[in-house]
Amino acid sequence: MGAQGLSVTFHGVRGSTPCHDPSTRRYGGNTSCVSVDAPGSPTILLDLGTGLRYFEPTPTGTPFTGVALVTHLHWDHVQGIPFFAPMLEKGNVLDVHAPVQEDGRSVQEAFDSIVCPPQFPVNLSLFSGTFRFHDTADCDFMVGEVKVSARLVPHIGPTLGYRLEHAGRVVTYISDHQQPYDGSLDFPDSVRELADGADILIHDSQYTSAEFEKKFFFGHCTQDFAVHVARECGARTLVMFHHDPARTDEQLDASCREERGLKVIPAREGMVLGL
Repeated sequence: MGAQGLSVTFHGVRGSTPCHDPSTRRYGGNTSCVSVDAPGSPTILLDLGTGLRYFEPTPTGTPFTGVALVTHLHWDHVQGIPFFAPMLEKGNVLDVHAPVQEDGRSVQEAFDSIVCPPQFPVNLSLFSGTFRFHDTADCDFMVGEVKVSARLVPHIGPTLGYRLEHAGRVVTYISDHQQPYDGSLDFPDSVRELADGADILIHDSQYTSAEFEKKFFFGHCTQDFAVHVARECGARTLVMFHHDPARTDEQLDASCREERGLKVIPAREGMVLGL
């Protein structure tokens, strides 16, 4: 990463559930978590899936302050939070942005109902680090020198996508996106606004077309639909994300391509992209 650049690191790239077997070893089996570093800004974490356990703050041994931009509260996007080692230490702070729930529960109330007995032995109030929760909807705000735009996108339950802008560069994160049931290729203005001209578009691409026919109501989209969104929005690089746990390394290898100015690559644990 250059002195003025963004660095994007993938810690968990799967959707639905973590998986581990020889056929998924190269791309990894942890669920959604991406970190973004930019000069003059705290670390930004995109989702808090099981990949969060493999994020290591730098430099270690100094107080950690981070900002988590959580798309929604399905298990595969929050399972890592009680295993995040920095929050076992006093003086460390994590600001967590996520959408308010349809039943009116705040973000803090929702997390308190997720990380607690009987689902988990303890609740977050017993951790030594400080969690600060922020109810977030369609809005823009600054994280250090990074402009963050949050917009609601179609999925199952309240779900956000995020656009990060720094020094003229754009990273967009839309981890879960419901493709239309009717066979059309329409997508809402909120998605277009987030992805417009993105240097890197990290986008849901969980299903093949055959899988979508059976699981069209699960809230996700096909790889072809992700490519369509990227092209329509003028993105430069599409990073296919939220891989189905059944997707093998060989199948993901086959999705790499570059055509009509769009580079398409599958997300892989440990992959680092610089801007």
